Amino acid sequence: MQALRKKEFTSFDIASAIQELKKIIADSRVNNIYQYSEKTLLFKFHKIDKPPIRLVMEAGRRIHLTVYAEESPLTPPAFCMALRKYLRGAWVIGVEQYQFERIVIVSFRTRLGALRLVLELFGDGNIILVGENGEILQALYFKRMRDRNILRNEVFQFPPSSSKNPFKVTMQELEESLRGQGEVEVVRATARLLGVGGLYAEEILLRANVEKTRRCDTLTKEEVAGIFGVLQGLLSSVSGGNLEPCIVLGEDGSYIDAMPFRLLRYEGFKVQCYDSFNLALDEFYLRVTAAEKALASVEVDKLRQEAERLKRVISDQEKSLSEDERKAERDKLIGDTIYAHFNELQEFQDKLLNANKTGKDWNTLIAEALAAKKSGKTPEAYIESFDSKNLALNLCIEDLRFSVNLRRSLFDNASEYYERGKKAKQKAAGALAALEDSKKKLAGIEQQLHEAEELKSLKPAQIVEALAKRKVESREWFEKFRLFVSSDGFLVVAGKDAVSNEVLIKRYTTQEDVVFHAEVSGAPFVVVKAEGKAVSEQTLREAGEFAASFSRAWREGAGSADVYWVRLDQLSKSGPSGESVPHGAFAVVGKRNWTRSVPLKLAVGITGDGQVGFVGGPIDAVRAKTKAYVFIVPGDVAGKEILKQVLRSLMLKLPKEQREKAGKPSIEQIREFIPYTKARISQKEA
Repeated sequence: MQALRKKEFTSFDIASAIQELKKIIADSRVNNIYQYSEKTLLFKFHKIDKPPIRLVMEAGRRIHLTVYAEESPLTPPAFCMALRKYLRGAWVIGVEQYQFERIVIVSFRTRLGALRLVLELFGDGNIILVGENGEILQALYFKRMRDRNILRNEVFQFPPSSSKNPFKVTMQELEESLRGQGEVEVVRATARLLGVGGLYAEEILLRANVEKTRRCDTLTKEEVAGIFGVLQGLLSSVSGGNLEPCIVLGEDGSYIDAMPFRLLRYEGFKVQCYDSFNLALDEFYLRVTAAEKALASVEVDKLRQEAERLKRVISDQEKSLSEDERKAERDKLIGDTIYAHFNELQEFQDKLLNANKTGKDWNTLIAEALAAKKSGKTPEAYIESFDSKNLALNLCIEDLRFSVNLRRSLFDNASEYYERGKKAKQKAAGALAALEDSKKKLAGIEQQLHEAEELKSLKPAQIVEALAKRKVESREWFEKFRLFVSSDGFLVVAGKDAVSNEVLIKRYTTQEDVVFHAEVSGAPFVVVKAEGKAVSEQTLREAGEFAASFSRAWREGAGSADVYWVRLDQLSKSGPSGESVPHGAFAVVGKRNWTRSVPLKLAVGITGDGQVGFVGGPIDAVRAKTKAYVFIVPGDVAGKEILKQVLRSLMLKLPKEQREKAGKPSIEQIREFIPYTKARISQKEA
């Protein structure tokens, strides 16, 4: 793979990406935040009636939407946890570029007020969370600098600008500024004065037909006017959303750059066009990641060293834990042993203390005790030695060696051992927690090491293929519900519970749609989406069967149920006497279109072309999509057993070659097609 040339996110890149982002993430809610690497965050936003929105931010490098999911670390870093604390559940007010600088501001409405997240894309980069009063709450990197500080609770300041905002600069200002650069080449002066970077400075001069090596003090008024005109044209394309997103390709098909519009700089190169600049950036950086991981030998070495270090730490922690546990157990056992022999030890201690009071020295007393020990007399037999300095007897009882301080009562001696045992137990608990933490870290490092070693052995093209498998397919709104497509091609959607019933009717049903319901308490609402067409009688019949089959009548083993259909304006949240209707239910007004005694019967089918898939619903609807299906009716076979029976029957209906390709599908793939996961297979259509 040819070396990727894009080294920085330019101001034009930021402006173009933000122009698209404004419409997409505004009024969305922060679902969660992940931190994949030291500098890379992923925000997952939720927006009503839209698929999940995934925004990647990498300090000092990039910001764009992504459709790829990476493995998140087992333990979120501290910065990620801090952002979750402040921003999870927050609403996005807007996103903007600061003064055409390489700085992005995302504004949020939170329970703590209006917060701003500042992403700096210059230099090493940073991500800073700013409070309602301008104070710094959190930062990826806290640091002191010559012109400002990024420190907790200090007022946030933007870096002083070294360039003019191209959106605000006038023709006269540009002319004076360029001429003031004297002998400096115009390409350098343009990049510096306007903050557009070398690539776009060259592009502006190329379009204005001005030699980039010209000295600034030799520029004519017409040439400056040409530069100004080209600049305004590019800015107008960005602000007006007139983009032509593309990726520039090398001769070997490698990715060279991602652009918001075509550049003369890359004239003659092949390009790959995209519907949005964010999508182009996402695909481009997927390849960047692949190239970086293909050269991950240094990273592998670092990970391997860290893994070895953690293994040594774990080994030491396991030894320490084992010692603490043994000490806790031994000290408790000593306390128990003292109490088990309390009377004889107390008698012996009193004897020694009384003798000492009469004038006998301790050495004489212990010598007498050791002499008595030889005759097997107890408790003298327990004595092993005497510590005259600390006035302690070293005893051995039942192969357990310990000392008893003669200056303290036996009760105090036992209590001290119990207390030592408690402290050792507490220390062991702390050591165990530290050990578990180290093991988690090691597991994470070993996973990263495994992936890095695998990627290191792959070619970039193979890495791209591996990463592409992480692509998150966006779900349509109706995939949240139970559904089927009728034999006439109409989408039929049903609620799964009270919440989804309420959402289906209130949010996704229109006046032209047909709404079915079985005359059974707790039955789901079933909606036929008309989409501007007259709903056929065949579809009405199939929707009625679906509504009847997924009602409680199926669970109770009934053979049929009455169903009716109405229009949206016949459904109300107020009952006849004005009382409110429970969540997920609606009162019906006006005429109902009845179908009596609708038979309870469904089919589950398997499709074997390419990847194996499953379909379920009314018999005619399933039969229109596959020839391999089984009939099901209410029955007493429940749970995994009915799932296994249906799956086994379906697999047998596939040709042998397709069965071999299918492998072993999961029974969970058909659970949603069987009401209440309870049925029996019928040999006929029923």
